[in-house]
Amino acid sequence: IGRGLVEGPFEMVKVRRQVVSDWKFADVSKGFGVTVFRNSFLFSSFVIYMDVLKQQLARYDTTLSPFFIAGICSNMAWLTVWPFDVIKTKRQSGRFEGRNVMWLLRDTIRTGDMYRGLSVGLVRSFFANGISMEVYTRVEKELKVVFNER
Repeated sequence: IGRGLVEGPFEMVKVRRQVVSDWKFADVSKGFGVTVFRNSFLFSSFVIYMDVLKQQLARYDTTLSPFFIAGICSNMAWLTVWPFDVIKTKRQSGRFEGRNVMWLLRDTIRTGDMYRGLSVGLVRSFFANGISMEVYTRVEKELKVVFNER
């Protein structure tokens, strides 16, 4: 939820700039609810997928690098919430004024836009989250050495 509070206004401005649509400061809350909803499910599904994948790897005595674990789990999480991201983007575009989320959902299904932009989003997510987790893991190991922890 916290990330959605910070991300929401910036996402709205980004989307408006991408679709070349005017915006006013009063518009920054548009799509806020959908952004918080999307982010809540995105993060919680990522954590669940991480837990499940680590259990399965342990079960089969297999390992993957933090890069691949985070890349795979972040993509699974995005697959789970992508339609909400499309709805969020439509909501923030300024092109659907007066339309509620349910109307946007039906329109997204009707027009076949449910997974628009998914391939690029998954590539970005895989590398961004994989690299972030790899860096996080290495920094964590170094800090444990510095502070004499195991």
